Amino acid sequence: MRSDLFEVDHEAYRQTVRRFVENDVVPNLERWDEQRSIDRETWLAAGKLGLLGLSIPEEYGGSGVTDYRFRVVVISELARVGAAALQSGFSTNDDIVANYILRQGSADQKRRWLPGFTTGETIGAIAMTEPGTGSDLRGIKTTAVQDGDAWVVNGSKTFITSGILADLVIVVVRTPSSDGSGALSLVVVEDGMPGFHRGRQLHKVGLSAQDTAELVFDDVRVPQENVLGEIGAGLHYLMDSLSLERLGIALAAQMSAEAALQWTVSYVTERKAFGKSISEFQNTGFVLADLATRIDMVRAFLDRAVIQHSHGELSPTDAAKAKLAATELQWDVIDAGLQLHGGYGYMMEYPIAKAFIDARVQRIYGGTNEIMKEIIQRDLFSSADRRS
Repeated sequence: MRSDLFEVDHEAYRQTVRRFVENDVVPNLERWDEQRSIDRETWLAAGKLGLLGLSIPEEYGGSGVTDYRFRVVVISELARVGAAALQSGFSTNDDIVANYILRQGSADQKRRWLPGFTTGETIGAIAMTEPGTGSDLRGIKTTAVQDGDAWVVNGSKTFITSGILADLVIVVVRTPSSDGSGALSLVVVEDGMPGFHRGRQLHKVGLSAQDTAELVFDDVRVPQENVLGEIGAGLHYLMDSLSLERLGIALAAQMSAEAALQWTVSYVTERKAFGKSISEFQNTGFVLADLATRIDMVRAFLDRAVIQHSHGELSPTDAAKAKLAATELQWDVIDAGLQLHGGYGYMMEYPIAKAFIDARVQRIYGGTNEIMKEIIQRDLFSSADRRS
């Protein structure tokens, strides 16, 4: 079923994105994996073409586009060529870090930080996860204690996307509260602040080109003007922003699944075994027919979720459903696609193999899929209680 999500302006924008992908992304994919990072020049090239910071208002250097469908175009074009690591970095910048600054930042903070997000000069990160917390944000132990006109931050974070390259990091910290347990707050740590150290660049199963790091904060003095929003309101801010993060993950998964299906269809059509095309075997056709149907069904849900987000109506539960359904689908499509590629599917020169290792984290970050099910079941039973 053909998606009707996009209009003429989106397809015109797609041509710009596609030129960027063909000229600046595809020729570098293998090298980025080998060097385990993406060149800053790539970010600058994307900024010049208007591919970054779309939702940032014009007064801060952006285009002020609130129609999320333009972001979906970027996601889909990167997925088409298997550029999952770059897609993850762009999404972290646009859908997470810049989004927090847009929603919670003061006018001064927006003037200071947002222009760099549109030009590609600023790479951001968000530091939530700690070695012992995982998806449990309430277990965060990194602290910030006020000392005069600054907050002194101590602690460590792990699994931080763009942690090595980041120019600024939104750090989730625990600050003193009236009940003594400590409330969560957000502070912005900038590159070069004394006591802010990059730890190891982590060696992952997939997404080799995406730098993922440990971060250490040792008596880092963060000025009051770098506090994002209100002290103690961090958990509320995090909950408000997680829906967009999960929608972005879901869309990346969906577009990856669609690309993997096309790679597989092309392969089984051309490849022959026992004197005929692999596509002529009934099992091949049945497997791909089932996956194609599931892809269309999930795409319909995601198209609706994109429109709801653009109107400010996407609920946390529906975002969780989107992330759960799309990432499970992505894994099933890629796993089946690799199987149908046979031995060649296990070779990294084929995009299906790279997609296989890159996709595994999709069911983990942004909240594990088990957490997504927890969110959905809680809403399900609370709705039932309201009806009774």
